[in-house]
Amino acid sequence: MNRRSFIRTCTAAFGALVTAGMALGTAPAFAAYPERPITMIVPWGAGGGTDATARIISSLLEKSLGQPINVVNRTGGSGVVGHQAIASASPDGYTLGIATVEIGMMHWQGLTQLTYADYTPLALMNQDPAGLQVAQDSEYASARDLLEAIRANPGDMKASGTGQGGIWHLAIAGMLQAADIDPQAVPWVPSQGAAPGLQDLVAGGVEIVPCSLPEARSLIDAGRVKSLAIMAEERNPLFPNIPTLKEQTGIDWTMAAWRGIVGPKDLPEDVSERLTKALKDVYDSSDFKEFMNQRGFGMIYASGEQFGNFMAESNDSLGEVMKAVGIAKQ
Repeated sequence: MNRRSFIRTCTAAFGALVTAGMALGTAPAFAAYPERPITMIVPWGAGGGTDATARIISSLLEKSLGQPINVVNRTGGSGVVGHQAIASASPDGYTLGIATVEIGMMHWQGLTQLTYADYTPLALMNQDPAGLQVAQDSEYASARDLLEAIRANPGDMKASGTGQGGIWHLAIAGMLQAADIDPQAVPWVPSQGAAPGLQDLVAGGVEIVPCSLPEARSLIDAGRVKSLAIMAEERNPLFPNIPTLKEQTGIDWTMAAWRGIVGPKDLPEDVSERLTKALKDVYDSSDFKEFMNQRGFGMIYASGEQFGNFMAESNDSLGEVMKAVGIAKQ
């Protein structure tokens, strides 16, 4: 048999084997997702609440998926850099990210064209109201005292805790507007998240950081920061001595950050299903609940379409508030 005949014979034989295998239901199988390590992008700096939430989710998720998950902080642009990195990744399930409430805010400011619609929603995992933090040695003992001082001396105090127009900026701007005080009365100092904002507070660079209580907890426990109020309908069970803003001032203003796991738009359905199931297992686990409860992080769950609807509603309501306080540029 010459070489050409041999090749034809082998090719025909291989084709027959494949055909027979398919007929018997034993066609060659593709490896199930995931086959290799996954990257989890965090749009904010290390040490903050978003970073901590992403890392506990990732550590538990990798056990469920059987692959390492590498957490990467992609900061900059008031959250735009990291959120863009998630949206621009290949929709194959190997790059995920933790999206934050800012995705419903950045485009209103003209910082980006990105919206919630540029992602595949997988699971909403966390929601935390804003607190009103000052240095421990601050002369202000209550939210009422602080507001009176701002009203009397506009421009004297600065605040920080996220980028310009970020969730914590909106929290204090909305609070001031609700108190009939010009939101510009407290100049905002942009930062890459709550952790650097709080360090600036301790160093005396700013006077107010309106971030969540869990993000400020270590400095509160260390006696370096005190929280005057929480912008929520109810007190946080882990901080029962911190009153709500409404209790102290009568102002009915609430604001909370949320965090959820997303992928780039158009993730394959089988990949999305695998991830949402694994993320639900993470959310239901005792390890996750213990971690979140110990730090005072609020837990809230929605997956798939429900999470997508949540993001759409958040986007619309935040846009209305931002327009009302003059932050929106659209």
